[in-house]
Amino acid sequence: MTIGRYLLRSVSRLSIATLLLTSSLLHAQAASLGQPIVPAAADPAIAAALQQVSPDRIRATIEKLVSFNNRNTLSSMDTDLAPNTGVAAAANWIESEFKRTSADCGGCLEVKRDDFIEPPQPGPNSRILKPTKITNVYAILRGTDPAQAARMVLVTGHYDSRNTNVLDTHNPAPGANDDASGTAVSLESARVLSKLKFPATIVFVAVAGEEQGLVGSAHLARLASSEGWQLEAVLNNDIVGGDTTPGDTLQDKTAVRVFSEGVPSNATPTEVAAIRALGAENDSPSRELARAVVDIAATYFAPTSQRPPAEPGRAHAMHIRRVPAFHPVLIFRRDRYLRGGDHTSFNLQGFPAVRFTEWRENFDHQHQNLRTENGVLYGDLLQFVDFNYVANVARLNAATLATLVAAPGPPRNVHRVIVELDNNTQLTWDPPAGMPAGATYEVVWRATTDPAWTTVQSAGTATTLTLPICNDNVIFAVRTVDPVGHRSIAVLPTPIRATQKTTPPKSSSKP
Repeated sequence: MTIGRYLLRSVSRLSIATLLLTSSLLHAQAASLGQPIVPAAADPAIAAALQQVSPDRIRATIEKLVSFNNRNTLSSMDTDLAPNTGVAAAANWIESEFKRTSADCGGCLEVKRDDFIEPPQPGPNSRILKPTKITNVYAILRGTDPAQAARMVLVTGHYDSRNTNVLDTHNPAPGANDDASGTAVSLESARVLSKLKFPATIVFVAVAGEEQGLVGSAHLARLASSEGWQLEAVLNNDIVGGDTTPGDTLQDKTAVRVFSEGVPSNATPTEVAAIRALGAENDSPSRELARAVVDIAATYFAPTSQRPPAEPGRAHAMHIRRVPAFHPVLIFRRDRYLRGGDHTSFNLQGFPAVRFTEWRENFDHQHQNLRTENGVLYGDLLQFVDFNYVANVARLNAATLATLVAAPGPPRNVHRVIVELDNNTQLTWDPPAGMPAGATYEVVWRATTDPAWTTVQSAGTATTLTLPICNDNVIFAVRTVDPVGHRSIAVLPTPIRATQKTTPPKSSSKP
């Protein structure tokens, strides 16, 4: 090694060490003014529901969906299919399952079937060549609090499948992982949560047309927008089967990826400019939803000590850490590299939405005709699905759905008040609709380099809080929490200017 290279490396190491030390000091200073965020206490009713999630039921659901041979969306227009095969038969069965779940809870679910005709797609790469019937099936568990019932969260998976030829409606396309696994999450979440009562509303969905360009979810997202659904969270599960391929040592059955967009898909150029000016590229509503998933996982999945494995794509660490035995991994991308999914349809309509996907996909088992070549078995077959893994994904989804509808709504009109240039941060907000008695507010923050919230300061019932922390060094947000400990999604403040320095408003309680 040359002296120049040695000096360069030494300076680089020193610079990195200095940055780490500076970051640690800033973090320690900010943290000293609050408390470290710890997992909320588990809600006994939610915990009991999660225990009812059944790998055997999930297996039965996926096996049934595979039995329809080929669930290609285009098969809805075929008249020569064998009985009980094709996408229409699958839609009928999913509807019957939602109705069976509703019957078991005394008619608690409103089961809906949304049939529509999608016109042919233009261009040489069209995946829909003629007017095609597409069916979305969903079930609504209405909230019991009139002041909060309009608030909604939604879970979805797509039940259509495909093989190598996206236009092929007859050759087998089992779609066990892509995406019978995600459909099973939606159905199982409905089954275990339907007997509980929540103040806000949950929608359990199975969409078609994903393989034709997110057609079913786009239709549903537009419907939700046109009807004014107050969707606070959309959880899309696509390829959550925990692919089990003999000899694959890099799959991680303890982790599920949660993808979330940074800059909102529907942001206008003016809004994008404001996001950049505030350094808020990492704090879209979808990303705050993803952080809430991490927070909820810490409550309902027992922690274990582990050293992060040294594998591609996984951050390394020199210390043992405590993480849930099954845990979400935040992926700060809207979706996998150069690929897409149904949550994007909701993002485009302005709704917070994330995607759950197994840690390591096997592309021999996606979009492939069934065959064996050179000793490799191709195809999305049932034998490659880990039903215990899907059950864990279902538990994480169900815990997230239940917690968010049990919690108060997120605070509204969250602002940072700009009075003059100083190192204080004054935050103000308004209560959400139906703020329950005894509920309070929390200000959370993190260093700008941290992926998740680290520190919290209770504001009690006040709707303002001033902290002697420079807003340049941390990211702030505000959330609600009820007396039991259910936390809302955190809301990033936007700046407003005060014409003169004013006394902070008095504490306010529930309206």
